[in-house]
Amino acid sequence: MKNHGQKFKMPELLAPAGNFEKMKTAFAFGADAVYLGIPDFSLRVRVNDFTIPEIKRAVEYAHGLKKKVYVTVNIFAHNEHLRKLPAHIAKLKAIGPDGIFISDPGILEEVKRAWPGVKLILSTQANCTNSRAARFWQKAGCKRVILARELDLKEIREIRARAPKLELECFVHGALCMAYSGRCFLSKYYNDRNANLGDCSQPCRWEYRAASIEPAGHGAVELHEEAHGTYILNSEDLCLIKRLPELIAAGLDAFKIEGRAKSVYYLACVVGAYRRAIDFACSAKAPEQVKDELEFLYRELETKTFNRGFTEGFMFGAGEGAQNLKNSHNYPAWEFCGQTVKCAKTSDDKYKVYVKVHNTLKSGERVEIICPGYDIMNMKIGPMFDVKKEKEINEAHGGAAGTMVVIESEKEIPVYSVWRRSIIRTFGL
Repeated sequence: MKNHGQKFKMPELLAPAGNFEKMKTAFAFGADAVYLGIPDFSLRVRVNDFTIPEIKRAVEYAHGLKKKVYVTVNIFAHNEHLRKLPAHIAKLKAIGPDGIFISDPGILEEVKRAWPGVKLILSTQANCTNSRAARFWQKAGCKRVILARELDLKEIREIRARAPKLELECFVHGALCMAYSGRCFLSKYYNDRNANLGDCSQPCRWEYRAASIEPAGHGAVELHEEAHGTYILNSEDLCLIKRLPELIAAGLDAFKIEGRAKSVYYLACVVGAYRRAIDFACSAKAPEQVKDELEFLYRELETKTFNRGFTEGFMFGAGEGAQNLKNSHNYPAWEFCGQTVKCAKTSDDKYKVYVKVHNTLKSGERVEIICPGYDIMNMKIGPMFDVKKEKEINEAHGGAAGTMVVIESEKEIPVYSVWRRSIIRTFGL
C-alpha cells in the first residue's frame, strides 16, 4: 500500500447498523466492521431493531465473513441503568462481539470487572480532545479512542505522536450535532426525551423564529428566515471523503460513518463510496488520479444521497458557516427505488433479478444500479412480474407490504445492489 512513496496502515471502515438487513448491506459494500446496540444502553433508542438474540445472530454472521461487530453501551448512565448493566454485560460476553463502546466511567468500571480483556472503545460522546485525556483513557483500559469532532488535523497528529500505541478513530461522514460532542439538552428541555440516553428528538432540525436582542452589538448573528422560520441550529453534514489521504497519513486507525437511522440506500452509497475512496487513497495510483476519483465520489454523495449540505467541520479550520439555514435537508434529484435480493441465471444466459421495491419502479424507466465496489450500472426497466400477485405489472410501489418484483437483465446484478431513479422535484427548491 503506497501513497507518495510512504507506507500507511489501511484504516478500518466502521459503519452503522440499525438492523440486521442494514448490517448485511454495510458488509456487502465494504465495511470492515459495524456498530450496533440494544435501545436500553445505546444512543439510538427509537430506530433500533436489535435485541440480544439479534446481536448474537449479527456477530455469528459477521465472524463468518471475517468482519467485526462492536456493541454500543455508550449512554451516560443513571443508577437505574447501572443496576441492569451486569446482566447485560454477561449476555454480551457470552455472545463475544469484538469490542464495546463506552462513554461513562461507571460503565467502563463494570465492564472491566465483568469482562476482563474485552476491547474497550471510548465513544466520541466522551469528548476526548487532547493527548493527556487520550492517555488517561488508555491507562483506564481503553484500546481505542474515538476522537471528538471538534479537533482539527494538527491536534490529531499531536495526539497520534504522544499516544503511539493507542488506536485512534474519527468520524468522517454523517450528521453533526450543534452541541459539544453531542451533549445536547434541548430534546430533554422541550419534550423530556434525553439525548444522552439515546432518545434525541432532534430539535436542532426544527424551524425557529429568532431575533437578535442587540442587532448592532458585538457578535450579533445575522438571522436568515423564510416562511417556515429559521434553521439556525441546523448543522450541515460532515463529509471528509476528499481529505482521506491526509487523514490516513495522520495515522488514524479507523474511520466511522454516522447513520444507524438512515436507509439501506444511504448506507450502501456512503459505505460503498468510502470503501472505494480508502482503497484508492491507499493505492499506488497517481495523486491526480486519486484526487479525481475522490472528487467524483464527493459529487455522488452530495447530489444523490440525503444530506443537509456538506462541511469539513473543524478538521481543517474553525467550522465557520457550516449551517444549513434554508431548510432541514436537501432534496436529491435521485430516489431510492429498490434493492436486489436475488439474481438467478436462466437457461438462455440471461438473469432473473428479484428486487424489493422502495418508493416506485416503472417499466420503461432508466435506472442506476449501485453495486458493491461502487460500480454503477445503467439499465432500462423492462416488464416486471409481481411475485405476490403472480402477474405482469407496469408500475410497482414499495411500503410496509414489501413488494417484490422480478426483472429480466442481460447482466448479473449482485445481491444487495441498490437501485435509484432520476426524479424532478417541484418543491423545496
